[in-house]
Amino acid sequence: MHPDAAAWFAARTWRDAGAPVPDLLRAKGSRTVSVVLPALNEESTVGAVVASIRPLIGTLVDELVVVDSGSTDRTVAAAAAAGARVVRRTDVLAELEPLPGKGEVLWRSLAATSGDLLVFVDSDLVEPDPGFVPALLGPLLREPEVQLVKAFYRRPIAGDAAGGGRVTELMARPLLAALRPELCGVIQPLAGEFAGTRTLLESVPFAAGYGVEIGLLLDAHARVGLAGLAQVNLGVRAHRNRSLAELGRMAGQILDTVLSRCGIDAAAGELTQFLQVAGEWLPDTSRVAATDRPPMRELLVGR
Repeated sequence: MHPDAAAWFAARTWRDAGAPVPDLLRAKGSRTVSVVLPALNEESTVGAVVASIRPLIGTLVDELVVVDSGSTDRTVAAAAAAGARVVRRTDVLAELEPLPGKGEVLWRSLAATSGDLLVFVDSDLVEPDPGFVPALLGPLLREPEVQLVKAFYRRPIAGDAAGGGRVTELMARPLLAALRPELCGVIQPLAGEFAGTRTLLESVPFAAGYGVEIGLLLDAHARVGLAGLAQVNLGVRAHRNRSLAELGRMAGQILDTVLSRCGIDAAAGELTQFLQVAGEWLPDTSRVAATDRPPMRELLVGR
């Protein structure tokens, strides 16, 4: 491991669940916290994720918002019934045509919330742990230098207790080792559970698609250095798993985002996969180049 990564790993890795909520409340002081759940067709899980966080509202959490990315199922109704405020992506910055992808709703959530600190939790979690939000907030509330906290966890899949995170192991981790080795100590660079200061999050661009998490990690590192980053153990994270074809497109967007952050031009911006239909292999080409949204601070200043 790169010496800087090893030193950071030792100093900035929280291996337990963090401080009790009363201790975090004292550390919170006058700061406010917004929890954001991005959602796209998650009617079967979003309600339970909201319910796991709701008991914190009024104490550690000041607002809980589900930002819907154009769901066609009952996600919006399920989230509202569970007690969240629901914002559709077209409800905020309505003058901008929405781009497809998770990063778009995370970016828009900055304009839909008011917290000094933001916590992002995926809405497809199975058996969500009520300790996720307090654990992610711990380093932000207790360490003045920390501005971005990434989660790490064990990811079970198909009976394998630690077989999840295929794109992390096959794409993200080798990319960081080759292009940004100081970040090799980050256990889950693609973690959908993370927290950050509004000051930092409004100062960096957001990749509109699946490259959003690793793009934020790279941009945060460039802006606040390793001292401004931390990671915390959330134990186990279970969620629905995607097909190999979906993971391929996800990996393509992540590759494009990393290369752009590292000053390397990805000329094609397309990925061709092959589908077997009635014994024939047919090419299926999709665009994977990730469009960046500008830093929210720049947009809001001009409004």
